[in-house]
Amino acid sequence: LASPESSISVSAHNAAVGLAKAPGCTGPWEKFCFGLDASTLQERLFVSEENVDGFLGTVLCPSFCSQSALESQPLIEVLDVTEDRIQIRLK
Repeated sequence: LASPESSISVSAHNAAVGLAKAPGCTGPWEKFCFGLDASTLQERLFVSEENVDGFLGTVLCPSFCSQSALESQPLIEVLDVTEDRIQIRLK
């Protein structure tokens, strides 16, 4: 993390933490953890094609699915992610 570029904004009903990567770090973040302390952390995934595919793979096709069932799964493509919307295309 690059601490000078990171920020915190707190209001009566909300808190926002802006994180910035250190200059040498590249690539998207896959997940983050949050909580009151280390023993109560919850994990959340960022929206990416890999995370969407992984999530749908576990929800739509449990571990006992056959290879042919896996091959017939829809192709998920994350097109756009903003604060207001997520655009995903299924093939």
